[in-house]
Amino acid sequence: MTDSRTDPRRGDDDGVVVVDTGTDTTAAGDPSSTTSVVDPAPVPRSRIIFASLIGTTIEFYDFYIFATAAVSVFPLIFFAGGDAGTALLASMATFGTAFIARPLGSIIFGHYGDRLGRKVTLVGALLTMGIATFIIGLLPTIQQIGLWAPAMLTILRFFQGIGLGGEWSGAALLASETAQPGKRAFAAMWPQLGAPFGFILANGVFLLLTIWFVYDSTAAELTDPFLVWGWRIPFLLSIVMVGVGLYVRLRIEETPVFAKAMAQNERVKAPVSEVFRKNWWEIILGTFIMLATYGLFYLMTTWILSFAIGGEDTGGLGYGYRSFLILQVIAILLFAAFIPLAGYLADRFGRRRMLITTTVGIILFGLSFGWWLSPEAMGTGDGLDVTRMLVFLCVGMSLMGLTFGPMSAVLPELFPTNTRYTGSGVAYNISAILGAALTPFVAVWLVQHFSVAWVGYYLAALSVLTIISLILAPETSKKSLYTDEPAHT
Repeated sequence: MTDSRTDPRRGDDDGVVVVDTGTDTTAAGDPSSTTSVVDPAPVPRSRIIFASLIGTTIEFYDFYIFATAAVSVFPLIFFAGGDAGTALLASMATFGTAFIARPLGSIIFGHYGDRLGRKVTLVGALLTMGIATFIIGLLPTIQQIGLWAPAMLTILRFFQGIGLGGEWSGAALLASETAQPGKRAFAAMWPQLGAPFGFILANGVFLLLTIWFVYDSTAAELTDPFLVWGWRIPFLLSIVMVGVGLYVRLRIEETPVFAKAMAQNERVKAPVSEVFRKNWWEIILGTFIMLATYGLFYLMTTWILSFAIGGEDTGGLGYGYRSFLILQVIAILLFAAFIPLAGYLADRFGRRRMLITTTVGIILFGLSFGWWLSPEAMGTGDGLDVTRMLVFLCVGMSLMGLTFGPMSAVLPELFPTNTRYTGSGVAYNISAILGAALTPFVAVWLVQHFSVAWVGYYLAALSVLTIISLILAPETSKKSLYTDEPAHT
């Protein structure tokens, strides 16, 4: 049985969240009294859900429109002048700039998120990310202003990374710090749905545009309308989502967990130094807990696309881009479907038990890559076994939903309130460098020098590190997010 302090947001029949700061300013001026102070303005749960979901949807939307453009558009209009291979490498290097910036963003926004609050910091992260994306859609090309064009693109990509670094942890805390005890993983899974939603939205927009403009990336001319102005549309459209997200986020309240920390003067001057001094072990655990998730995600989205549509002479399968994209979008629907299931299972059976079981499944999946994907078994070009590829993608995306779903509860639960934004963001974004930035390149190298089976072995190795971290980590499903309260039962 819980009291008002253990259950700070009591949902009524209309689905609103009643915020309880856990302090009483009327009890003879004693701020330590435990009588609850109820905010007179109830917060609809739907508003909290949407406010946490919109930012991560924009995050992954921005990621995929930039990734797609970095392969098929930017080498032609921002990095032209040398051979095609060099232009592509330069474009992909610019794409990778965001991974360098993300840990910095988690430190910057984590500082303000732990000092000023989750709400104001989420607004800042959304604006940083959205404005940078919008301006990319307005940039002149290298044919128009020379080397200033790729320089400005790189700077804006860096600012995208800064915003992305502060977005996820803030959205995760908004969802988890307003959740009822015992249902935190399910409540916190909403930001995670931004990944499949952003993927479908971004790739759907690019797919429609390439059809509308009749654009063929293999025979592109600089005079093609798509290269002249069509590619800008996805970037410019992001400002609409930013406007909606900004409107919703300005209408939410501060989370009750942080409100209570402010009332009890628990804030620290320098959250980043505090978290590295007192919670360095939790940062390590969180980084490696996310490792298998990142590795699987970037193999099932970025690398598999390059492998499937790559030429047979380079070890690829030589399948059509549009046809393969349709298969990916179908599989992504299972990714979305398994995220809420993962949240429920993590609440029902605990974080460690559920994630260890899922990660074992990822290891077995990785060990089977050679059986699934070898050109001899899968076929190549028009002879590709479409059913086999679709089943492979569906299995991988289902596992992705199971491992990704609970992370917005797992990582924040490792840290105390006054450094939770910083700690969870740093762990999440350092893991992005290890599991995301490196994985597609390592996978390409393994296919070229060994075979596709070795890509699966690499995924299995990442997953073993994740299982070790999960074994060493505490079970946090019963932990109170208030720093002065015992675990609930």
